[in-house]
Amino acid sequence: MTTVIFVHGTGIREREYNETFQIIEQKIHAQRPDIKVSPCLWGVLGARFNNNRASVPLEDATLALSQGEEDAEIILWGQLYRDPLYELRLLSLKPVESGNPFGEEPGDVLQSRVASLTPTSQLQAKLQEAGIAEVFEPAREAIIRSEPYQRALLTVSESDLSEYYAPIARAVLAQAMFISEQQEQFPPILTDAQLRDNVVELLTLALGDAELGLGGWLLKPFVALAQHGGTNYVRGNRLELTDKISPMPGDILLYQTRGEKIRAFIQEQIAQAEPPVVLIAHSLGGIACVDLLVQHQLSQVELLVTVGSQAPFLYEINALHSLKYGELLPEHFPEWLNIYDLRDFLSYVGKKIFPDRVQDVRVDSRQPFPRSHGAYWTNPKTWEAIISRLP
Repeated sequence: MTTVIFVHGTGIREREYNETFQIIEQKIHAQRPDIKVSPCLWGVLGARFNNNRASVPLEDATLALSQGEEDAEIILWGQLYRDPLYELRLLSLKPVESGNPFGEEPGDVLQSRVASLTPTSQLQAKLQEAGIAEVFEPAREAIIRSEPYQRALLTVSESDLSEYYAPIARAVLAQAMFISEQQEQFPPILTDAQLRDNVVELLTLALGDAELGLGGWLLKPFVALAQHGGTNYVRGNRLELTDKISPMPGDILLYQTRGEKIRAFIQEQIAQAEPPVVLIAHSLGGIACVDLLVQHQLSQVELLVTVGSQAPFLYEINALHSLKYGELLPEHFPEWLNIYDLRDFLSYVGKKIFPDRVQDVRVDSRQPFPRSHGAYWTNPKTWEAIISRLP
């Protein structure tokens, strides 16, 4: 009787494994009820805390209460790094006050200051130190020409004119950082928050006598974000979040350093199975099975099916544990079917890496990444490829 052994990927523990195992068992038995499907839950050996999370730093509750406004700035910069116009888009949503049809509009005053700004010697020196002096003018021009900036000018009133200087300074600076990265230049300001804030302060002062920090109209929503989400949430829930995310990278690191225990566990399940044996291995499980079958001649294994796996990638970058790049798969290595999905960015192909030794089959889950990485098991194309090859 043929035995199919399902070897899971990284971060999987008993509950998740059982759910997937049931799907796989149902799919196989629907067409081949004669086949025995056996588990291989190597996650029992996976990464875990050995000293009750003693390595996780915890927030001092007495200090955490004062972090709201600080985190509001951090959240804001997180948005600006992705979209330099973000804060100006918010300002453009302010109600437009009726102006003086016979006088100069506050927005005109603001535009004049931004367009005619000549950096002081102190600001110019700081721009040089930050590594963005050469892209400062292109950044300012890009902001001035932008639609959010032009719309924001319409919302300026005489009473809140000073509140616009710092947001414009941050927009120009974020745009300069964006240009630098696009040009594949990496000035110190990209990682130095104190230097970044010093440049914002000098630029804000150059635009006008304005108070620094977030304006009153913008401050409230960002403080709310900081208190109920963002960095404060991460700090205040560090243990819970660590428990949720650590198994996945932890298993990868554990396998790369002490993977022999995981491979030995898989080998033990193979030894107990009735031959012929088929291994269906997902993600990191596929890497472990490739390593095992390279290192040991397990004649009872007739077919290896890797699904969404990275073994070809690791081999190409010379990081596969069992086989240096340039070495051939041993003759005893079984037939190898590799299933991948172009929408799964953790799946790789092996045909060009191991010519005549791997058959790649592409499926399409129509799911975005990372959901696509776990969407193989309900895809009919996956089972068309597997069932037809089962002994």
